Amino acid sequence: MSPALTRPRRFGSAWLKWYRPVLAPRLRLICLPYAGGTAGAFHSWADRLPANVELVAVQYPGRQDRFQEPCVEEMAPLADHIAQELAPYCDRPFALFGHSMGAAVGYEVALRLEARYGARPQHLFVSGHASPLLPRGHRDVHLRDEESMLEWFGELGAMDPAVLADKELRPLVVPSLRADLRLIETYRPAPHRPVSAPLTSYVGDADPGVDPDDAAAWSELTSGEFSFRVFPGGHFYLSDQETELLADITERLEGAPA
Repeated sequence: MSPALTRPRRFGSAWLKWYRPVLAPRLRLICLPYAGGTAGAFHSWADRLPANVELVAVQYPGRQDRFQEPCVEEMAPLADHIAQELAPYCDRPFALFGHSMGAAVGYEVALRLEARYGARPQHLFVSGHASPLLPRGHRDVHLRDEESMLEWFGELGAMDPAVLADKELRPLVVPSLRADLRLIETYRPAPHRPVSAPLTSYVGDADPGVDPDDAAAWSELTSGEFSFRVFPGGHFYLSDQETELLADITERLEGAPA
């Protein structure tokens, strides 16, 4: 095992947040937010997981307590940093969950953890994102003016109308939104790089940005078992379907080795 995996630095990283630390977890579920999102998006999950499953949420730079740090605008350095920060916490079985942009980030992090640190996830969960091998439906939103960009987020259901209307609040959220959009719109994965972990893809049946068939195409990106589930709802179906989604995740993780 890599030396990096034998010395976990408990709760010592600006990149990672714990909302319910577990002394000796059977498994860690590592969650990666969507574009413009924060670790706090997964706060409510911590107490709804089994008592022996520890939730670790990733905090990207440029938001909340990391607001003074520059946002990361390219996939490779972001995935590199996250994998490096996570490596010490892969001393126990772990799984990755990413929603929207976080799904693509989770895929890249999984590749790096296995290739560089010998740490294979027990499961990779991707949500609200088409297979990154498919052409993107949009590539220029990050180049639009502020009004047009926020309008696009609003149509996706990814923006609180209060934020759109609050001129003072916008400077706090627009930089991370634009940076994350640039990251995901310019992201081009290398071909023929499947993860070896089992992979499950989730999507909402009324997602305006992700067709279910495109979400099912993640099957090409794992050499392990693939599963697919459609939930009622739009791009942020996971808010209304949180109980059902966490039940499904928990059931799939129950078979992970201790």
